[in-house]
Amino acid sequence: MNINNLTEIGFKLAIMYVPFLFALCFHEFAHGYVAKMKGDNTAQLMGRLTLNPLAHMDFIGTFLLPVFAIVTGIPYFFGWAKPVPVNPRNLSNEKNDMFWIALAGPLSNVFLAVVAVGIMFLFKGADVETRSMVNNFMSFFFVINLFLAVFNMLPLHPLDGGKVIARFLPYKTNRWLEENSQVLNFALIILILSGGFRIISGPVLGFSYKVFALVGAA
Repeated sequence: MNINNLTEIGFKLAIMYVPFLFALCFHEFAHGYVAKMKGDNTAQLMGRLTLNPLAHMDFIGTFLLPVFAIVTGIPYFFGWAKPVPVNPRNLSNEKNDMFWIALAGPLSNVFLAVVAVGIMFLFKGADVETRSMVNNFMSFFFVINLFLAVFNMLPLHPLDGGKVIARFLPYKTNRWLEENSQVLNFALIILILSGGFRIISGPVLGFSYKVFALVGAA
């Protein structure tokens, strides 16, 4: 591997992995922060109420898979962080509070996506080189956060969407979903490996391009 290849890989890691890592950490931090607001400080006691990536890192999901995808160029760029622990016994209204704790993660990624658009808009009048650099970084930051928000809102356990929809489901139905979360998780993996991400990635990318066009970053 020559110096040019190493430089290209380093650039891809900076432009893709760094924003991806921050998006994951911010997502988990949001879960822990809202849990603390609702009365459960388990995340804080376990050192998870932080943006430090080491506190949230899952070796396979946070490091190995995404870095491997970037280095090899395979079209499956995806990963995850360790879920923030929540003790429902510390919550005054478990069903309602878990709804907001779960929703906090995807909403945090939507917030970061909005921030990314705002930064691109602020640099709209900058010189070509600066604007190009900012747009390259922030456009990926926008896409990965939007994708994480949409994906995590799928109404399946163990995703956030499964906990969000639990607020509106009968007890027995939600109990069945929780007890069969491993089966649903396996089905989710099959969906990923079979290219089912296109169902999500297509609309996400289409919406992203429209937003980029509005801020002059397309």
